[in-house]
Amino acid sequence: MSLDELLNPSTPPRRFVITGGPSAGKEAVIAEIQKQNIPCTEGEPAREIYRQHRERLGRHLQVGDRRAYSRDVLEAFVAEFCAHTFGLRFYNRGIPDGYGWDAFFGLGPYPGLEEASRIYRYDAVFVLDALDDFDSEDDLVWAKEREIRRVHELIIQGYYDAGYRPIFVPADEPGRRLDFILAQLPVPTT
Repeated sequence: MSLDELLNPSTPPRRFVITGGPSAGKEAVIAEIQKQNIPCTEGEPAREIYRQHRERLGRHLQVGDRRAYSRDVLEAFVAEFCAHTFGLRFYNRGIPDGYGWDAFFGLGPYPGLEEASRIYRYDAVFVLDALDDFDSEDDLVWAKEREIRRVHELIIQGYYDAGYRPIFVPADEPGRRLDFILAQLPVPTT
């Protein structure tokens, strides 16, 4: 099935996640997707929700704040999933990312996350391998290199635990990464 066929509004919804730990290059790949006029998440909902929590609390989130944050992110991800009703769409992170982030902060899975991971299923998950170098002006990038690797591993494990077989996208220029992703899109079985 061609990209044009997948974008056709008369086709059933096809949902694809772009994920990875901090410094994986998600923003650049998402920007490339948007440049190609392929439907995709606008912004990064989890980051915006983090900023809202930080503003409300007057500080960065601490471990005790993480469960409320996780529930708000889950709610946003489920809403975005449900709003998509036809054709192809890429998501900037997916529901099972919550497993990895919660585990990083020492939190176990909670029933809402487990239920959402069972009900709202993506057609494929693309995990971006970490880039070799990473500079960010973003005020939310706080992780050290070892923490970045750990979050990345936990996110991947979360997808495996949720029953996915992630497709790993090698580090490369954003356009070449998108070409790789598009070449790997699974053909619908129905």
